[in-house]
Amino acid sequence: MGYELYLEDTFLKNIEKFPLAIRSVIFSKIDFLKDNPNHPSLRTEKLYKGTKDETRASSINMSIRLIWKLNGDEIKIIDVGGHDIYRKYKFKRKSQ
Repeated sequence: MGYELYLEDTFLKNIEKFPLAIRSVIFSKIDFLKDNPNHPSLRTEKLYKGTKDETRASSINMSIRLIWKLNGDEIKIIDVGGHDIYRKYKFKRKSQ
């Protein structure tokens, strides 16, 4: 089962900051995510455990994280960046 993908403007803006070779790896992982968002190699975790919020973080490699949201059969790719991007979204939720 494949999921429908949507790329947010924030993701599209931030992916431009990466070299072409890294962008290729990011999009390869997104294709993998589209086929199986729960695959163990993605090291996916919910950002807001204990809530109904389906925002998640997955590893692209040891230093790059992908922020995305699952909604039925759709995956919305929100953002990409280093570990700081992960903390940014965790903090953002707590402050709301």
